[in-house]
Amino acid sequence: MTFVDEVKNAVTPRAALLVIGVLALQLLFIASYVGALHKPKPTDVPFGVVAPQQVSAQLVTELKNLPGGPLDPRTVTDAATARKQILNRDIDGAVIVDPRGTTDTVLVASGGGTVLADSLTKIIAKVELTQKRTVRSVDVAPASDEDFDGLSSFYLVVGWCVGGYLCASILAISAGSRPANRQRAVIRTGVMALYSIAGGIGGAIIIGPILGALPGSFWGLSGLGALTVFAVGMITLALEALTGIVGIGLAVLIVVVAGNPSAGGAFPLPMLPDFWRAIGPALPPGAGTWVARSIAYFKGNAVTGPLLVLSAWAVVGTVITLLMAMRRKPEAADAPLSGAAGGGSTPA
Repeated sequence: MTFVDEVKNAVTPRAALLVIGVLALQLLFIASYVGALHKPKPTDVPFGVVAPQQVSAQLVTELKNLPGGPLDPRTVTDAATARKQILNRDIDGAVIVDPRGTTDTVLVASGGGTVLADSLTKIIAKVELTQKRTVRSVDVAPASDEDFDGLSSFYLVVGWCVGGYLCASILAISAGSRPANRQRAVIRTGVMALYSIAGGIGGAIIIGPILGALPGSFWGLSGLGALTVFAVGMITLALEALTGIVGIGLAVLIVVVAGNPSAGGAFPLPMLPDFWRAIGPALPPGAGTWVARSIAYFKGNAVTGPLLVLSAWAVVGTVITLLMAMRRKPEAADAPLSGAAGGGSTPA
């Protein structure tokens, strides 16, 4: 037997395709993370300008025309409104011009990302320097001293996402690579729900009472965790029901390869390239990170949209998983899967 024949016997076409798929996933992982994070810079950051009427329009124009377009400035009536808009997450910062002195105030929110807050302060300080003015920075939503660079919320959500697709993967392959029948699909959905509740509460306990890394509502974070884990888990089960074991790789592609670098964790969304900034809010890691930061630092504001995103993933995943199970005939559901290890079926 030739070496080529030995290879053909040792490696099935299915295994070869799976290896090629893993290689593609690996290269996409590198391209996504490096592409998103290798050169962060603020672009079109929503930014307020509070200034006397005679200088407001001029300052807005000057900030809008800065090289590279770091800011998307707009006039705000007063300092109180600027603070409110930052806490509502409508803008990421604001400058308050003092008409009686030469020191202006920059309002930032490091709870939304320390890197972005520092960048905004530096941008305005540079602009003010050309006018022979100085600035002082006021943090209206400061990150916790135990939350370095505001990253704890991101790592918390990443942990929830990892738990979601790992649990779903184990449930999916425990009896073959497809949901075998309606009963098993319902059981797996129920187990996923219970696991999600435990994971949400557990993560909130670790990040709050144990480590003290994030302030905010314990039960709010627990609920967010349960929804995040369930959304990721059910979309993993759905993809596996549609495509077999390949679905696990597709879940990794969505959550890890595309979702994590675009989540606004290491660098907030306004500092990411356009592609990642566009997809981030629509994926579970991005939606979850936004809500976690809102709960911790922004009084729970601006969470409706991201919670709807997570709910949509959960509902779509659940519906597809159950529908795919219902469409399969009972006898087909219990038959051995072609290509399964050993050629036999494994009991659930």
